[in-house]
Amino acid sequence: MRIVVLALNAVFDTGLATVLDAFRTAGELAGPHAPFELTLAGVRAEVRSAQGLGVPVVPVESCGVPDLVIVPAIGYKMPEPLAQALASEEVRDAGLALRRWAEQGVRIAAPCIGAFVLAETGLLDGHEATCTWWLTPMFRERHPHVGLDARRMVVQSGQFVTAGAALGHLDLALWLIRQSSPELAALVARYLIVDARPSQSAYVISDHLLHHDPLVAGFDRWAREHLAKRFSLEAAAGALATSKRTLARRMADTLGKTPVEHVQDLRIERAVHLLRTSDSSVERIAEQVGYKDGVTLRSLLRKRLGKGVRELRNPSFAHTTAIKNGPEGPFR
Repeated sequence: MRIVVLALNAVFDTGLATVLDAFRTAGELAGPHAPFELTLAGVRAEVRSAQGLGVPVVPVESCGVPDLVIVPAIGYKMPEPLAQALASEEVRDAGLALRRWAEQGVRIAAPCIGAFVLAETGLLDGHEATCTWWLTPMFRERHPHVGLDARRMVVQSGQFVTAGAALGHLDLALWLIRQSSPELAALVARYLIVDARPSQSAYVISDHLLHHDPLVAGFDRWAREHLAKRFSLEAAAGALATSKRTLARRMADTLGKTPVEHVQDLRIERAVHLLRTSDSSVERIAEQVGYKDGVTLRSLLRKRLGKGVRELRNPSFAHTTAIKNGPEGPFR
């Protein structure tokens, strides 16, 4: 597999290094018949990372038609400087190269803020994608025709693959290696000591996103105050002096989920907190967070978090069990 890693000025140092290290580790572990050939390319003759380090690139014009192009994140974490960077001539030139490759059937992968660079080309319109969780409102505003699901860590849609925030670069690299060899991907993950992270939901700071919309922040406060009661979208909308449709639309724009899904997330969050900080029974905790019985709560915890009550009440239990049973590959 011939891979071009397209590095732009201010490329995120950790992201770029992570992608290169993952594939080169795979090559070393695969031996003399390494399945990957990497080329580091740029649309400018000189490229410097976000930390000011020189990046040795070759011109994109010399790369021909690779099998895969990876676009690491550029190092702009906040909306205003990112918007300025996306308007640069270098990003526009990168977009021309990406569209040309896409027309030739090349697969393109973009983790973290790299997803913004790819989306600016219009290539993601009509496709599903994920991106850096804290910039989802900005992404939805700029690219309303992309089906964004920021809860997922890696999303494939057609010939495009996107990944979540920061170290989502590593999740993406392992996902791509796995397409060639699941066994090799599992081996690389063990050498790099990487756990499976199918979702970035656990890392999302909802309070950060809530500030983007006062109505959504108001709904969050209302939901927390009425968590033990049966949820009513009509009652919530009425309390906030808005319509059900408007509330649902603003929730989708800001958090990427429905009001019901947000309430479920809050209930799970509160239940986990109570399990870890109180001696209350599962039945009592279920009642406090709005579920009819402990069986329902246990089922949801297992489905949403992949953990049971015993593991959540005693986090060291899962670690001890893993040591006794031996390590498991991240993609089993």
